[in-house]
Amino acid sequence: MAEAERIIGTPDTPEDSGERASAPAPRTGRGRRIAVLFAVAAFAYALDLGSKLLVVAKLEHHAPIQLIGDLLELHAIRNPGAAFGFGAAFTIIFTVIAVAVIVVIVRLSRKLYSFPWAVALGLLLGGALGNLTDRIFRAPGVFQGEVVDFIAPRGFAVFNLADSAIVCGGILIVLLSFRGLDPDGTVHKD
Repeated sequence: MAEAERIIGTPDTPEDSGERASAPAPRTGRGRRIAVLFAVAAFAYALDLGSKLLVVAKLEHHAPIQLIGDLLELHAIRNPGAAFGFGAAFTIIFTVIAVAVIVVIVRLSRKLYSFPWAVALGLLLGGALGNLTDRIFRAPGVFQGEVVDFIAPRGFAVFNLADSAIVCGGILIVLLSFRGLDPDGTVHKD
């Protein structure tokens, strides 16, 4: 009985209440967390893919569009490298890294019991799939394709919605880690 109470988070005695912080969360709703992960990933991927199709059709080979004065514009470019245009000669390596990230997230989803982690991993997965799609299907060739970037803040690198999803997912993972929340729902104190 005591073990069952510890697992669901009910202390045996008032002295045991401090142990709840390190006890695992109830193991219910894993299927819902996985559904959230894949729903967030699908949404981020669809938004990225749709925006890139629109940019290629309407903005590529045209003058940039000013959105907020000269602070933000839409400017279509093709990026063979990573963030900020670094590593243009290593496109194939970025493709392999994206595939590895996707595999790790899918494997990690089997142990997922945390809603915030589901959202964070969904953002990473959707963003990685978005840029991987460009690497596979865009010119100059399979696994060497250039990523379509189009969001251009003044004084900053040009990026896309997949990049935004990856950054937001990464920031959320850092915050969750600082709070001590693990993907399996456990909370630890360091």
